[in-house]
Amino acid sequence: MTDARTAARPTVVVTTMASDSHTWNLVFLQLLLEELGYEVVNLGPCVPDDLLVNRCAALRPAFVVVSSVNGHGHQDGLRVIGKLRSHPDLTSTPVVIGGKLGVDGKSSARARELRAAGFDEVFEEEQDPATALAIFAASLHQTVAPGRLPVPLHTAR
Repeated sequence: MTDARTAARPTVVVTTMASDSHTWNLVFLQLLLEELGYEVVNLGPCVPDDLLVNRCAALRPAFVVVSSVNGHGHQDGLRVIGKLRSHPDLTSTPVVIGGKLGVDGKSSARARELRAAGFDEVFEEEQDPATALAIFAASLHQTVAPGRLPVPLHTAR
């Protein structure tokens, strides 16, 4: 049965990678994206690469959010984006990664390498994730069918 409240909302996949068992970040991202007007499929923690690729290929999401808290985001992200981009149905699906991308502090080189590997955006640890993700989502409005635009996020200033 289709829920009329979500039938017209674009879908976003939220996930961690196989090595990351954290969940609070996924709940935060799900709530944020739902507030922005998306239907969210939260794959949970410790997601095997093949499961992520298969679910994304089946769902054809508006975009994919990969979250890392354990500090292996850079290393695991390079592997994951390679697998996503190698699937013929996911070559142009927008994919972002954010969180703790390394264990030795911020590195602009890491972010550049992740973008070069195929991520559309990289959110580093010190960025406000709500604002960064809302801006990214707003930039994708052209990928959403007319009349199905997500709502803007209203934050207190």
